[in-house]
Amino acid sequence: MKTERIKTDILIIGGGTAGCYAALTISENSDAKVLVCEKAHIKRSGCLAAGVNALNAYIVDGKTPRDYVDYAKKDADSIVRDDLLITMAQKLNKVTERLEQLGLVILKDKDGKYVTRGNRNLKINGENIKPILAEAVENLPNVQVLNRVNIIDFSVSNNRINGAFGIGIENDTFYVIQAKAVIVATGGAAGLYRPNNPGFSRHKMWYPPFNTGAGYAMGIKAGAEMTTFEMRFIALRCKDTIAPTGTLAQGVGAKQINSLGEVYENKYGITTSQRVYGTVNENQEGRGPCFLKTEGISPEQDEALKKAYLNMAPSQTVKWIESGKNPSEQNVEIEGTEPYIVGGHTASGYWVDTKRETTINGLFAAGDVAGGCPQKYVTGALAEGEIAALSAVEFLKNNDGNNISESDIQSHKDEVLNFLTGENRIFTTEQLEEAMQTVMDSYAGGIKTNYRYNEKQLELADEKIKNILKLSDDLKADDFQELMYIYELRERLIVCRSVIAHLKARHETRWHSFAENLDYPEKDDKNYLRYVNSRLENGEIKIILRNLVEEGAVYEHSH
Repeated sequence: MKTERIKTDILIIGGGTAGCYAALTISENSDAKVLVCEKAHIKRSGCLAAGVNALNAYIVDGKTPRDYVDYAKKDADSIVRDDLLITMAQKLNKVTERLEQLGLVILKDKDGKYVTRGNRNLKINGENIKPILAEAVENLPNVQVLNRVNIIDFSVSNNRINGAFGIGIENDTFYVIQAKAVIVATGGAAGLYRPNNPGFSRHKMWYPPFNTGAGYAMGIKAGAEMTTFEMRFIALRCKDTIAPTGTLAQGVGAKQINSLGEVYENKYGITTSQRVYGTVNENQEGRGPCFLKTEGISPEQDEALKKAYLNMAPSQTVKWIESGKNPSEQNVEIEGTEPYIVGGHTASGYWVDTKRETTINGLFAAGDVAGGCPQKYVTGALAEGEIAALSAVEFLKNNDGNNISESDIQSHKDEVLNFLTGENRIFTTEQLEEAMQTVMDSYAGGIKTNYRYNEKQLELADEKIKNILKLSDDLKADDFQELMYIYELRERLIVCRSVIAHLKARHETRWHSFAENLDYPEKDDKNYLRYVNSRLENGEIKIILRNLVEEGAVYEHSH
């Protein structure tokens, strides 16, 4: 194993949507030296890897940033950071225009205006959105990109970020990266729960299976304050293909119906969690399966749907073709996915201030990994990448980097070598991952229990996850690819513990299905109209309840 030491001004961990845009912003506003580390390749990594057919966060004519904040706040039943949402919403249209300048095709009408879809969406030809971002970053003179380098931990001393440690998956290298500031943009966490497509198809899921909660886990271990992990995200998707349903609901106005043909979405509500809950309930009460009603749409809409899904979920178009029936001839069956932790749709993630700085000095968060600001989607992640980048540049003016201690380097190096050189062990990484998913599915509100849980189940879940985490100390890797799998498993396990602690701490059911607490089935505004935050202290997760940041107010850290 080789060791390579690198010094940079700003380290960006994760070359996805937010990470790429952060690099662009830094380059346009300073001459700071930037290093982007991406465990895959930035050309096709992150949530945009396969493309997307709409920008779901845009301020259309007649609407204001405040309207967008109000929409997100309503969907999350008030558990959001108003100050974060407004600072993001104010930048949505600017970053959209910048994407178009970089080469993204945004559909326009005969008057040259963007073609909207609903109140907040724009139609795009987005199959090449990620290569467009990647190419822009790769052409920057002050930015270095390390592809296939997996960051495994931060270096933090006295609550100040010093840099990070990584492993080169293809060149067998241990990286020690010293940085004056760090932006974490690693995305959310998939694969914590048993997926609804098991076995060979287990990676056919809503969120990228390569997003393992790495950024969350590194922050948790370093003692950063985290927020709202109990607001899990469960997507309502087309059955089997796990293709998006929004294109059907918004594109052709398809309603949610049960097997009797009854429209049930109005009975339960139309927030994201209520749409899932209604589907679960209808199935439980014997009125399933549930569908999106597409029967009777026009031939033009048939073709539009098939083309739209080719941009982002080709398996759905293939399913229609294989069946020999167009959408107009058959309704689309729907189901909920397993739960995910993702700050771009819900409010889970780092507790940050308006500069997107975490509670660790010099560490900034953007995109799915940053909490308090749901409904980001693509443009919101770009906006937060810009905010974090500008804040990091400002931070450099008054802060020089610290050296990473030799003892810190040696302890991380020893950990890596232990996984690479140990004896053949009893369990494989895959076996422990399956055990973790079984525990979460059975005891922490997975598909098996219709997303419901109680306090006793959560206690069992935590006990079992801690045992699996201990067993993971003895895993063995034959090469650096397998070494990455070990770290991905351990990241997920650390996030699982925080999710369990948060679910247990919120003694209410504010979001059906997202956090369906059988011990506390009602909403409790008196005690829980507030944020559930946490911090790891001496190996235990300490819960912190914080009051809401109301409209017009601003929260800033005082490190």
